[in-house]
Amino acid sequence: MPRILRAAREQLAELAGLRPEGVSGFERTPDGWTVEIEVEEIPRVPETMSVMGLYLVTLDPEGNLTGYRRARRYERGRTDS
Repeated sequence: MPRILRAAREQLAELAGLRPEGVSGFERTPDGWTVEIEVEEIPRVPETMSVMGLYLVTLDPEGNLTGYRRARRYERGRTDS
């Protein structure tokens, strides 16, 4: 499992030029894996006002990235209602 999460983070960073900050979820699918990765898209001061993006990354069973998309954007300090 750590290999899959590391592969998702590294490949997203390389392809999209984004620096992953954390993994907020993952699941095995019939086609491989789906991993939810949080990235800082727009840094701001104070840091709690930075704009974050949640990306859904899909990988095949071997850990090769097959696609990604931004699922949502939010301020770092905000929580879901």
